[in-house]
Amino acid sequence: MMSRLFTLSALAILATASPMPNTPAPQSCSTGPIQCCNQVTSASSSLASVLLGALGLVVQDLNLPVGIACAPITGIGLGSGSACSAITVCCEDNSVGSLISIGCIPIIL
Repeated sequence: MMSRLFTLSALAILATASPMPNTPAPQSCSTGPIQCCNQVTSASSSLASVLLGALGLVVQDLNLPVGIACAPITGIGLGSGSACSAITVCCEDNSVGSLISIGCIPIIL
């Protein structure tokens, strides 16, 4: 009887001493949804220059990081839309579509 009481007391102490965090990972940046991009490069790179030119976009800063082939990550931790096997980023401008996003900064989830 005494050993059961000791075991239950020990379990109760452990349960209160190490609570499970219940805070979900962020699902958006201040500029929109978190993106998963196949590549992040500067606007002056040859690939980014071609894409920006084809879309008629002009950027002032050629060192500006742009994401190429980006898709929003939805429901982090849930299902196939939550995984990113490339580069996870927050971008200033996602309005161009999935081909290119402008002003992308890599983040760690």
